[in-house]
Amino acid sequence: MFTGLVEAEVSLLESMVVGPGKRMGFDLGPIADGVQIGDSIALNGCCLTVVAIEGTKCWFDLGAETLARTSLGKLEPSKTANCERSLKVGDRMGGHFVTGHIDGQGTLARRRDEGEWSYFYFQAPMSLLCQMASKGSITVDGVSLTLVEVNDDSFSVALIPHTLANTTLGQLQAGDLVNLETDILAKYAQRANVL
Repeated sequence: MFTGLVEAEVSLLESMVVGPGKRMGFDLGPIADGVQIGDSIALNGCCLTVVAIEGTKCWFDLGAETLARTSLGKLEPSKTANCERSLKVGDRMGGHFVTGHIDGQGTLARRRDEGEWSYFYFQAPMSLLCQMASKGSITVDGVSLTLVEVNDDSFSVALIPHTLANTTLGQLQAGDLVNLETDILAKYAQRANVL
């Protein structure tokens, strides 16, 4: 379980094909302190398992499902990802409940910058938009955000200067793909209405 509060941007060192998936190595820097093999780390919102460690460098195996559902497989060496370690029992909860299970991808349709602040407008599949509501929560590339507006084919979020400066979201341009995780409570509410 995660909060969607990014701890650091970390660099992709290498990415290699392994079987039907990929093994990706990231330099976690100070975030690596205390990390052990088997730990869960969210990278761009996707919960991954540490499979090897060498100093501050950690490697993760991504299966075919992860590569198909997320944008991680398209990440190139030297590019960065948002990183968050999993919660420990008793940790302060800051963002919202994030599982690290990516529901799908969205595309940044446009951004409107107002000084150091920005408004982002994303297109997303209707299957995900049905689980969103204005003033609800959304996770975009691992960042917990509040939804401003939700329409039939898109949603918008407002980004503060801190988020733009301390996550990969500040680098996004129109046409870029992002990983999306809708609020877990919305999924259960939608499922309850189906039964």
